[in-house]
Amino acid sequence: MKIKEIYQLAIEKGISKDPRSPEAVQKLLEKENKSYNEMKEDEKKEYDQDRLFNPYGDTRVLFGDPEQEVARVLAGVDMETGEVLLADRISQRGRKIDLIMAHHPEGKAMSALYQVMRLQEDVLAKFGVPINVAEGIMASRISEVKWALMPLNHNRAVDAARLLGIPIMCVHTPADNLVNDFIQSMMDERKPETLGDVIKTLKEIPEYAEAVQYNAGPTIVLGSKERRAGKVMVDMTGGTSGSEDAYARLVTAGVGTLIVMHIGEKHRKEAEKNHINVIIAGHMASDSLGLNLFLDELARRGVEIIPCAGLLRHERKE
Repeated sequence: MKIKEIYQLAIEKGISKDPRSPEAVQKLLEKENKSYNEMKEDEKKEYDQDRLFNPYGDTRVLFGDPEQEVARVLAGVDMETGEVLLADRISQRGRKIDLIMAHHPEGKAMSALYQVMRLQEDVLAKFGVPINVAEGIMASRISEVKWALMPLNHNRAVDAARLLGIPIMCVHTPADNLVNDFIQSMMDERKPETLGDVIKTLKEIPEYAEAVQYNAGPTIVLGSKERRAGKVMVDMTGGTSGSEDAYARLVTAGVGTLIVMHIGEKHRKEAEKNHINVIIAGHMASDSLGLNLFLDELARRGVEIIPCAGLLRHERKE
């Protein structure tokens, strides 16, 4: 596969499992194209052209020739300067790395992470929060994340890859969409009665079963094994954690249990105040599952995958 084909496939897979409908995503892209066409020429020069066809600002080819053929990928959750050096070392030992693939965004994809957070508005609306309320809840949180990202040193890993001549890309929200859909579909189908049943169901998935061996498997942080789960919401996409103001709205909408990758203390306290059960599925395990669902598509097309940097690789043949 060529790098550009891998990139396009990531976008397609992300849209196919987006919590919004493909039609809704397409409408957003049409608005983006209309906005671009109305820009002045100097504005167009500064514009990221990928936004015209890619709705995920946190997913980009960061360095490399899009036409380059890829036979082997070094993939991981966090691919930073150390992992770039690892790719170079593996290549020196005879297994040439054609592409570094990170899950968590680097470079300009990291600085644009806040752009994908509006996806969370639609997720909240899907679970019964009025869209006007969802947009109001998310507005201040999106601004908060945007300002927090500005002082970061975004390009360290990308600069290292450029100096060593190794292409690098990141696949963030598309992979998160895949894991979110996978877990939500499983919960909707199984309808686990208790939190213990939710944990048991999660541990049937190889990535979570392996994470248990590292003391990083699914854990109940609010509630108990005997407590009834009620309506289960999986919250694993949309860039990063949303607003803590959402919990009061979610309980009113009938959500009983949240399954998340991770949760901060402010969010945990708000969930507890509103009597919402919370299960942390596990950060690395959840990111691994989402990335694996995409990497399996590459493996079926003959690309060799070398996992590292926290990626618990389990291949699904079908």
